[in-house]
Amino acid sequence: MFKAFISTPLEDAQVARIRAAAAGDVEVIFEPDLLPPTRYVADHKGPDGWERTAEQKHRFHARLAEADFLWDLPPLHMLPAQDMSFAPNLKWVQTTSSGVGPMVEALNMKGSGVTVTTARGVHAVPLAEFTLMALLMHFKDVRHLRRQQAAHRWERYCGDGLEGKLVAIVGAGEVGRRVAEICKFHGMRIAAMSRSLTTAAAAKLGYDEIFRTSDLTEIAGRADAMVLCVPHTRETEGMISREVIAAMRPETVLVNIARGQVVDEAALAEALAQGRPGFAALDVAAVEPLPATSPLWDLDNVLISPHSASTVQRENALIADLFIHNMRCLVEGRTGELRNAFDMDGMY
Repeated sequence: MFKAFISTPLEDAQVARIRAAAAGDVEVIFEPDLLPPTRYVADHKGPDGWERTAEQKHRFHARLAEADFLWDLPPLHMLPAQDMSFAPNLKWVQTTSSGVGPMVEALNMKGSGVTVTTARGVHAVPLAEFTLMALLMHFKDVRHLRRQQAAHRWERYCGDGLEGKLVAIVGAGEVGRRVAEICKFHGMRIAAMSRSLTTAAAAKLGYDEIFRTSDLTEIAGRADAMVLCVPHTRETEGMISREVIAAMRPETVLVNIARGQVVDEAALAEALAQGRPGFAALDVAAVEPLPATSPLWDLDNVLISPHSASTVQRENALIADLFIHNMRCLVEGRTGELRNAFDMDGMY
């Protein structure tokens, strides 16, 4: 019998679903006292500074050591080793995130024989919804309305809309495709960054044009909105450079639902203070939590979201669906049907 260990917080109802699907083939180990308290629904890390007692730490490490399957990778500082030696029996881990490259690299998982499946696709809808909110906030000038309301002032004004605007989606993966769909529905023109898509293939996806990484500065000068959806890799780090940011216009809105390291944050703060781009909705930061000293906090044309745009009530239920599917595939020897298998070679 396989052993599956729930190594980060999960609701009782989802654990019950996983146990029912295990159907006697997998022993599902869930010991809530070994896991941090949750601050919100689908919190997988718990509060800063939380620590296990010595006895809890001993049991937690023992559970990791005997596990064949893991629900999630705990934060690095909670692991007994900075490589896969802490889990000698591990065959598979289902993560609760899609951006797992840094963790996989930090644990030197390539060549370990451990299969990693991600939560790719789970967060696409809420991230697209956050993007739509940000675009409407900017083009409908919600900041103006709030100022007018605070002043008890009723004066008609002319806002703007999304139809006909050009949105440049930096990263045409699962999240980028969902952003494109929701923007297309509202009449926007879509330019998507991709290394491999042909013009014909892009047209089938509803994209109006394709651009490459080398075109970022040029597209930044034309786009009414730029939405960042790429993972954090060596190639994408700092790709939204000072030069790219300088090309943006006062009318441009920048939405970052990727990773903070993708952007030259200092250059962005300086540019936003000068009104170019006109607005930024930032769900991520280069250092998280965003330091209290960051000038981004105090800029009127910035919306700060504490890396929560993807977190919704249904998140763990959707990840549990993935866990159950992949668990059954592994138990029944259908490894070719695993969903969201992480390509360890592709990250280098």
